[in-house]
Amino acid sequence: MTKSPKIPESVLVVIYTPALDVLVIKRADQPDFWQSVTGSKDTPDEPLALTAVREVAEETGIVVGSADVPAGALVDWHHRIEYTIYPQYLHRYAPGVTRNTEHWFGLCVPRRVDVTLSPREHVDYAWLPYRDAAERCFSPSNAEAILQLPARAFPDGQPPDGRTLGHS
Repeated sequence: MTKSPKIPESVLVVIYTPALDVLVIKRADQPDFWQSVTGSKDTPDEPLALTAVREVAEETGIVVGSADVPAGALVDWHHRIEYTIYPQYLHRYAPGVTRNTEHWFGLCVPRRVDVTLSPREHVDYAWLPYRDAAERCFSPSNAEAILQLPARAFPDGQPPDGRTLGHS
């Protein structure tokens, strides 16, 4: 049985703690390709939030909607980008598809939680201060999403506990 082509619409989920430590995961198919959770819709009508919840569970074992990570912890950032698909991944899409639309989400977890990787997709993970996480990402748009984290996590400019955001 042949696999259906990937749908060129995906999510990127920045998983972070209240201290703005960010989870990055290392791809199995490319050495030194670190990234946030990403993944495509399974069907054209799949809601983006469902895609995000599914991909987070598949790639990290983190269950959105659990006691530790309530459903409200996943936030649609209402931001999307379009990018050219890397040549090494074009074979996964229908012939002629060269662009993907990616929708950004944030997921705040209570602490640096343990992660269970899907070994065929990812081989390592790290929790890093957000600036360090951005520097480690191979994708410029993923790095940009992480660098936007303070403004998106704390839209009024300050964490609820009144602390000042530090720089790593």
